[in-house]
Amino acid sequence: MAAGRFAPGHLGELTAVVPFELVDAVLADTRTVQRRLRDLPSRVGVYFLLAMCLFPEVGYRLVWDKLTAGLSGMPVVCPSAKALRDLRRRLGSAPVRALFEVLAGLLARPTTPGVRFGPYRTVSFDGCSSLRGPDSERNRAWLGRTSHHGYPMLELMTLIETGTRALVGAVFGPTAEGETSYAGRLLHLLRPSMLVLWDKGFDSNAFLAKVTDTGAQALGRLRSNRRTPVLTRLADGSYLSVIGTVKVRIIGAQIAVTCVDGTSFTGSYRLVTTLTDARRYPATVLVGLYHQRWEHESAYYALRPTIMNGRNLRSGDPAGIEQEMWSLLTLYQALRTVMVDAAESRPGTDPDRCCFSIALHTARDQVIQAAAVITDPADAGRVGWPPAPSSPPPRCRRPRTTVTVTSSGTRGWRSAGSRQTAPDVTTARTGP
Repeated sequence: MAAGRFAPGHLGELTAVVPFELVDAVLADTRTVQRRLRDLPSRVGVYFLLAMCLFPEVGYRLVWDKLTAGLSGMPVVCPSAKALRDLRRRLGSAPVRALFEVLAGLLARPTTPGVRFGPYRTVSFDGCSSLRGPDSERNRAWLGRTSHHGYPMLELMTLIETGTRALVGAVFGPTAEGETSYAGRLLHLLRPSMLVLWDKGFDSNAFLAKVTDTGAQALGRLRSNRRTPVLTRLADGSYLSVIGTVKVRIIGAQIAVTCVDGTSFTGSYRLVTTLTDARRYPATVLVGLYHQRWEHESAYYALRPTIMNGRNLRSGDPAGIEQEMWSLLTLYQALRTVMVDAAESRPGTDPDRCCFSIALHTARDQVIQAAAVITDPADAGRVGWPPAPSSPPPRCRRPRTTVTVTSSGTRGWRSAGSRQTAPDVTTARTGP
C-alpha cells in the first residue's frame, strides 16, 4: 500500500497487474506527471479512472469512497465531484492508452489448452457497435446521429486471442467508418504464427491481401453474394480458388439444427481460408474450428453487459469518451490477465473454465476492502482463482451434436439440445 497522498491509488489485488511502477512509467512517458505534489496526484488519477469503469453504476464521489473505504486510520482527502472531474481532464487519454498498449497482447503460454490450432495461435477480428454515449451536442458532432437509437453509437473493433478472450489490440470511433477500415488499423499486430478468424464482411480483395502480406493465415466467412471461380476440386469437397491475387480454398457448410420440441433450423455458409492443404487441414476440422470465432462474442458480452451492466458511457465529450474507453479496455485486460494466470497455475486447465463474473465481483470487493494491494504478480490470489484446494466445477454440458460429411464437403449438424443457437461440433470441444 502506498503512503500519504498516494494511498487511494490502488486497484485491490489487480494492482499486481497494474503496479505503481508501471503507472509511474506511463505517466512519465506521456508527460502527465503533476508538476507539484497535489492532493490528487496523477498516479491516483489513473487508478481512479480504472475504478470508475469497475463501478459504472455510481458517480465520482462514490467511486472515490469505494477506493478509500478500506483505508481506515489513514488520512485521505475528500475531493468534490468537480475536483475529480478536473483530475480526469488534467490526465487526458494518453496515459491510459499507453497503459492499455503495455497490457494488451497474447496472454496464454503456447501449451495452454484451447489457444492453438496446430502450429498457429488463433485470433479473431470483430466489431461491436452497441456502445452508447450520452446524448450531448459534442458527442453527436463526433459520432453522428442514429435513426433507431436515442444515443450516439460508438464502433469498437478488436483483435482478440480466442483461447483466452484477451485483447491483442483495439481501436474505436464513429460507426460511419466501417469495420473493415478499423480492422485495417490493427493488421500490424498480426504475426506469421497466427491464424485469424473473422465473420462475413471482411472478405474484400484488398483486406485479404493485406492480411496475407503479414504472413498470418486466415479463416473467415464469405458473403453470400460473393462469387469465386472453381480452379481445382479437392477430395474433401472443398475447392481451390483465387480472390484478387491470393490463392484460397473455399469450404461449403450446411447446418441443420433440430431442437427437442421438434423445431428445426437450416442454413448454409461458405468459408474461405489460406490453408490450402486439404490433407493437413480437412474441411470438417476447419468448419469445427471456425466456431471458435464466437469466443469474440463472449468477450464483448463480458465487456458491455457484464462490466458496464448495459449502461451508457458516462462522458459527455469526445475527449472524455476516448479516455473512458481506454480505461475500460485496460480494466478488461487486467481481469483477463489474472484469469489466465489462474488457469495456468493448474496444468491442463482451459482458460474458458474461469468465470469472468466471479473475477469481476471479487475485484470489486477487494477494491472496497483495499485487500491484497500487492505489486508482485507471483503473490496473486483471490481474483484469479478461489483458494479452495478442490478443482473448479465442471462446465455445463452443451447439446451434443452429430456430424455428417457429404461428398460436396458440407457438414450437417443435428443437435439434441433446446438452444436455438449454432451448436458445437464434435470435432471441436464438446461436453464438459
